[in-house]
Amino acid sequence: MNHTKGGLVIFTANSHPSSRELGKRISERMGVELGKAQVYQEANRETRVQIQESIRGKDVFVIQTVSKDVNTTIMEMLIMVYACRTSCARSITGVLPYFPYSKQCKMRKRGSIVSKLIASMMCKAGLTHLITMDLHQKEIQGFFNIPVDNLRASPFLLQYIQEEIPDYRNAVIVAKSPASAKRAQSFAERLRLGIAVIHGEAQDAESDQVDGRHSPPTVKTTGAIHPSMEIPLLIPKEKPPINVVGDVGGRIAIIVDDIIDDVDSFVAAAETLKERGAYKIFVMATHGLLSSDAPRFIEESAIDEVVVTNTIPHELQKLQCPKIKTVDISMILSEAIRRIHNGESMSYLFRNIGVDD
Repeated sequence: MNHTKGGLVIFTANSHPSSRELGKRISERMGVELGKAQVYQEANRETRVQIQESIRGKDVFVIQTVSKDVNTTIMEMLIMVYACRTSCARSITGVLPYFPYSKQCKMRKRGSIVSKLIASMMCKAGLTHLITMDLHQKEIQGFFNIPVDNLRASPFLLQYIQEEIPDYRNAVIVAKSPASAKRAQSFAERLRLGIAVIHGEAQDAESDQVDGRHSPPTVKTTGAIHPSMEIPLLIPKEKPPINVVGDVGGRIAIIVDDIIDDVDSFVAAAETLKERGAYKIFVMATHGLLSSDAPRFIEESAIDEVVVTNTIPHELQKLQCPKIKTVDISMILSEAIRRIHNGESMSYLFRNIGVDD
């Protein structure tokens, strides 16, 4: 299918060669050529975008994967979307498999909800639709005033478990914290497996604990509060020692999560599972950011294999750590693009996915 006749144009926003790989995979599945555009950094680090073909009245899809330089990635996306808007494209759909700043989606003390800001900027630039995958919190969809399709990578990860893990029937799905228990439950129910949850945190030895005898006495300050309106103090939380709820002895442990970036918590979870008798440990996640020394920590840990999708380029990390494996999700992205372009229903891509999944 020729993209100039079909009214469909696919651009890849990121100028980094490795980040264009996903765009090429999607365009090959669609049977079209990537649109002609230049995206580059000038000497003063400003981003420049040049659309090199007519897109007037066409459906434009801008594919952008997040590189290490996240802020440059966002600006590339915004400038390309705005360039397509001023070039009179009929619609502009952003294909952003990993939504940047998605962890900053809640108010923290005097911070800000950065993912809301990014959503507003994308809509203002001219985006008319967004395709993404496994948002860190589904509520992020509400930050946009345009349609957002939050696709799922779980079918591909489930398929990997069934085809690549021998004796997966002897496995147990593990949530490394109660916060990820819902995702683990979804995996366990689809594979007809048991579930385990790690709860608590490592406790200091008794000799290392400060007994408080040198602490200053607590001072009751009620200067700004009327005596009759004294607010009761909330009791601080105290996590119990690490405990694994569920049986992992003599089993394969499969830890599931949406993002794997700082791997300290995964390494600690793997050590705990080993101590409880798990003989093989896998980590499954959609987005493999794997920042800093993550590959080295994984290589030196009790984790046997880390499986992530290609929503984010991580070829360099794979060279540093052979334990990292990749699952291709370009198929579902290309099908989403095809359905949106043809005006077809997207519900097929969300079949058997409940509200809580």
